[in-house]
Amino acid sequence: MPDGYLPIFLFLIVSILFPTVTLLAVRVIRPSQPGVVKQEAYECGIPAESTARGRYSVRFYIVAILFVIFDVETIFLYPWAVRYRQLGWFGVAEMGVFLAILVLGYVWAYRRGALKWV
Repeated sequence: MPDGYLPIFLFLIVSILFPTVTLLAVRVIRPSQPGVVKQEAYECGIPAESTARGRYSVRFYIVAILFVIFDVETIFLYPWAVRYRQLGWFGVAEMGVFLAILVLGYVWAYRRGALKWV
């Protein structure tokens, strides 16, 4: 019985040792000479105009979240497209309901003003 677990334990040991040994080796090998110039923010060779702690409008985050949500939702179309012939009309109806819910979410977000920039 324990013979079957031997590869699992070996894999567990290797998966713990590899990153640990790599990080320790890099810490020993790398040069460490911090300075004022090295600790500045790099912006394509141009000196930074201000700090990165500025305030941004919440609309940027809302649009980004909406993009991620609708982008991830459209990923669900690919498995349906692959199995389109096997699913038949039931699959078409199922995807129609899915897309209707997606469009309703988009219309709701548009009416709430989530996509307006002004």
